[in-house]
Amino acid sequence: MIADIIAPWGIGTIAGSSNTRGKNKGGAAAFRQMCKALLAGEQVVITPDGPRGPRRMAQPGMAALAAAVRKPVVPVGAYYSGLQLNSWDKMVIPLPFGKGRFVCGNPIEIRKNNPDSTVLLAETLTQQMREATDGPDTTTDAYHVFQWAMPSQSIAPSKIWACVATLIAPSLPFLLRSRQRQGKELPDRVREKMGFASRTRPRGKLVWFHAASVGEVLSILPLITAWLEKDAGSTALVTTGSVTGARIVAQYQANHAENTRLIHQFVPLDVPRWGKRFLEYWSPHAAVFTESELWPNLIGQCRAHQIPVALVNGRMSASSFKAWQKAPRVAKRLMASFSWIAPRSEADAGHFKALGCNSLEPTGDIKAYAQPLPVNEQSLKALQRHIGQRPVFLAASTHSGEDETIVQAAALARKRVPDLLTLIVPRHPERGADISALASGAPRRSLNEWPQGSDTLWICDTLGELGLFYTLATCTFIGNSLPSAQNGGGGHNPFEPIKLGCAASTGPCTHNFSEIFKQLETVVPVLTTKKDIAEWVVSQVAEPGRSAEQVKRAQDIIQQHANQLDSLAKKIMMLGTA
Repeated sequence: MIADIIAPWGIGTIAGSSNTRGKNKGGAAAFRQMCKALLAGEQVVITPDGPRGPRRMAQPGMAALAAAVRKPVVPVGAYYSGLQLNSWDKMVIPLPFGKGRFVCGNPIEIRKNNPDSTVLLAETLTQQMREATDGPDTTTDAYHVFQWAMPSQSIAPSKIWACVATLIAPSLPFLLRSRQRQGKELPDRVREKMGFASRTRPRGKLVWFHAASVGEVLSILPLITAWLEKDAGSTALVTTGSVTGARIVAQYQANHAENTRLIHQFVPLDVPRWGKRFLEYWSPHAAVFTESELWPNLIGQCRAHQIPVALVNGRMSASSFKAWQKAPRVAKRLMASFSWIAPRSEADAGHFKALGCNSLEPTGDIKAYAQPLPVNEQSLKALQRHIGQRPVFLAASTHSGEDETIVQAAALARKRVPDLLTLIVPRHPERGADISALASGAPRRSLNEWPQGSDTLWICDTLGELGLFYTLATCTFIGNSLPSAQNGGGGHNPFEPIKLGCAASTGPCTHNFSEIFKQLETVVPVLTTKKDIAEWVVSQVAEPGRSAEQVKRAQDIIQQHANQLDSLAKKIMMLGTA
């Protein structure tokens, strides 16, 4: 078994054992092979208390071998935490992230026909094996102790999380295959989720930026652009977890064809071995995570590889904060892994500080500097021709529980604006059929159904077209913000419609974007009931000048914080050269 395990490492073995009950087990032949190997300048490792013990008692074979070839013996011992078997030598099977000790003694010279040196060797080897298990508190002249396994907390902030991830790793390829069938993974790139690269690493400095999905990607791309402009010759490796996020990066690359210093890969799942594979291939000079992407194993692996890590637009919701408070030691080790954190808001900064972060940058939401959502001009012109002069009310990124309120509000608004067309864009397009049924069979864009003159609602259950609908709409209500939202709400990014010139409103449940909505409270009204929504829609249609003024004021507020991007880009430059 041992021979099979070490063979892939290029380590050869010599088979043989002492005779047992009259059976020749190749002991003499093995002795001759070991002598030959030693005289040829090779190193030979032997278990001194084998093959039958007693355990931790050195047998005379080692002394005889050393005397025969006149070579010194370096006594070593090893111990590691794990599962102990009920064998004569109490063999231990190491467990993942266990601790090990390697003890090395000074060389011992063995002289032929000198019983004293033979006895000394046997005693030293016996002591060495015990020394490995018990371990001296301090090093001595005779023994040198090496910790061969880095303490688990310096590799993974959570030992339990690392063990669980390692144990479930064999099942994750099946999960990825299932997601691939659902269109949530790209068949030719799914191995990237296991840490395998599909691109060649360019030479020179490379900084890794990670963003989970569309919103995070849109917010970090302007920061990456600013950093690339300052750090000439460097490369940005951008990872995402979702296919939609990857498409946004691809579109950015298409629009900036002159910039070849940006590479996209999918982030590996948080399995220690997969993260290690990813980092050893790409060897980034620094890593920049976004928002709430706190993956203990990946961040721990960065620390183990001495890669400085930063968090930009750091977000820590109240519920996440409470969850981390239940594991304070893990949270503190995780926070210690960051060189610095740039929180999104003062509330987020307070949460990070309470969990143990001591290096906080000034707060500010970089979503303010995200590029506007992409708009397909050809599709926009086709929609404008089809819809004509009808006013358009958009309910953007709605969640389950909100659509009924929107449908009712639209019906109220049509009493005063009869030709109003309401677009509902669900955050999760798979809900399109349910919303259509709720809206008396309203046409669905995913089925290539277009609204006719008699249709009052259109279900736009597609991905990647929200920018198109913001540009088309007269005004919008941002979903995931009504008390009726089944997931408890939290809001969505109000900068997206404002940047495309669309007046915006929201419900009261906006805790995920509280700082942004606080900045925009004078220009983004909070609406709670179907009546509130209907009255606001009517006012926007009736007074287009007022609507345009609202948008202009909101855009001015966004522009006030333009210097934060430059400051963060400079910090990342310093991080990469630290």
